[in-house]
Amino acid sequence: MNIPKGTYGFRFTEDKELPLCVLFAAGYDSITDPSYRWDGLERTDGPLLLFQYTFSGEGVFESGERTHRVNAGQAFLAEIPSSHRYYYPADSKEPWEFLFLLFRPNLVLPLWRRFLSEAGEVAHLPVDAAPVRLARMIVADAGAGRISDPYIASSCVYQFATELARMQVMSRKDQENWPESVKRAAEFIEGNYARMISIDQLSEHVSLSKYHLIRRFSHSTGLTPGAYLTRVRTEKAMELLRETTLSIEVIAEQIGYSSGSYLIKAFRRLTGLTPGEFRSGSESLSYRKLFFD
Repeated sequence: MNIPKGTYGFRFTEDKELPLCVLFAAGYDSITDPSYRWDGLERTDGPLLLFQYTFSGEGVFESGERTHRVNAGQAFLAEIPSSHRYYYPADSKEPWEFLFLLFRPNLVLPLWRRFLSEAGEVAHLPVDAAPVRLARMIVADAGAGRISDPYIASSCVYQFATELARMQVMSRKDQENWPESVKRAAEFIEGNYARMISIDQLSEHVSLSKYHLIRRFSHSTGLTPGAYLTRVRTEKAMELLRETTLSIEVIAEQIGYSSGSYLIKAFRRLTGLTPGEFRSGSESLSYRKLFFD
């Protein structure tokens, strides 16, 4: 698919009685000028969510104190306003080619943050991944004038956000096709979740550098190794909450958390329930187990 270069903005009249997703802008660009720079605290067009996917070349994305070199096959996700910057590095030898989508957070923020919490703010996505294909179609449709009303625009945004979340689910279900190193890393996490597991330990176990382990693991599973560990610990916590009378502090210790308060925070972030609510069923149906993507 040929993607037309340029930026396309959308300013449809909003119907206050009809909730719709809002597409703000979409585009494809090739940057060679070191003056290209955006600061998430200086922009005045928020609140917005930004998805920017690199096809070739390299850019830099800074978030807080973290600096990422964003290469082909990687996307960064940013909320505007927030403390982040992205720019074309002065030492780059080739153009930075990317597409981007900007949309309002209403209706899709939970999907966005779910993907962000599991894949990270810089995510590895194959060029043929459904979200990337859909983003390319949105930019192509924008260039062809086919996003002509707020209903089409809303459908584009919601489908894109849904595909981001769905990608996490499908990646985890495809475990049979994970590379051997990823399978070994996942097995190590599943067998050692009750103790602290550092990325150094994990990379040494599978004989990969930390960078290649994170890249390969995230690409295959849709989760960072840290997010995968949290998921395993949460599943083990569910078993102990339902099948024992152990206290939250003891369960936290048995699954590798330093305190009960840390377990409560991690458990609630993933399930929407506190461990106590899950155990008693006081705020929900009395689940024996929760299945989550």
